[in-house]
Amino acid sequence: MFAVVVTFKIKPGQMAEFLPLILENARASRETEAGCHQFDVCHDEALPDTVFLYEVYSDLAAFDAHRATSHFKAFGEAGGQMIEAKDVRTFAQVHR
Repeated sequence: MFAVVVTFKIKPGQMAEFLPLILENARASRETEAGCHQFDVCHDEALPDTVFLYEVYSDLAAFDAHRATSHFKAFGEAGGQMIEAKDVRTFAQVHR
């Protein structure tokens, strides 16, 4: 398994538009990508401009395939300008 954690800092006033976009990307990933096992979108009202993602893929190739999907690209095009900062971390081994 291959895990990806992403923290987005969203520009002020953009969260209401950003959340539906990332939720759709997560839904499409879970439902259409065989290699996507988990895609959680986390948001806490105490951190109003932060979104945290936890994604689990079969392997690096499945994550690379995710980044090539039309829904990933559509999310990037629509939501990219709403992101102030992004931190992406990957973990090559998931223990269960």
